[in-house]
Amino acid sequence: MSDPSQVTAENADNLEEIEMQFAVKAVQQAETYWSLLERVPGSKLKLTQHDDQIFEQLLEDFPEFKEKSVAAAINEEEMKSPQGKTRWREFCEKFKDIEDYNFGTLLRLKSSDEYGQDTTMFAVRIQFYGVEIARNRYGLNDWIHEAAQKEKA
Repeated sequence: MSDPSQVTAENADNLEEIEMQFAVKAVQQAETYWSLLERVPGSKLKLTQHDDQIFEQLLEDFPEFKEKSVAAAINEEEMKSPQGKTRWREFCEKFKDIEDYNFGTLLRLKSSDEYGQDTTMFAVRIQFYGVEIARNRYGLNDWIHEAAQKEKA
């Protein structure tokens, strides 16, 4: 059974399998994104055809993201607080038309860190897009490409 909406008390043990499938997909997405950032400077990367709309809406709904430092370091507690959840839910719902907008993914807490157990949080895809588009536009992810190029040399 792979449809989470069909979970009952009798078959709830399948939840662990479903969670594992989500986790595997989230890790694969993170690895793919990191690979992209190694090949292309984030400031030159377009994540979706909706990047401009996502970024503009992020700045409208979260004016604090106009500050480069806010995009650089995400405050997970603030994001997951009752007020933060409400703000982010309202933002996310504006992008229902984007495929997998609410699919679970990994988000780095700091743009200066690699993906790791203590450096990431679980978020939904549109939150990832909002934060990472901002980071890319501010040049905060360019170090990943620069480091990968130095390693090749």
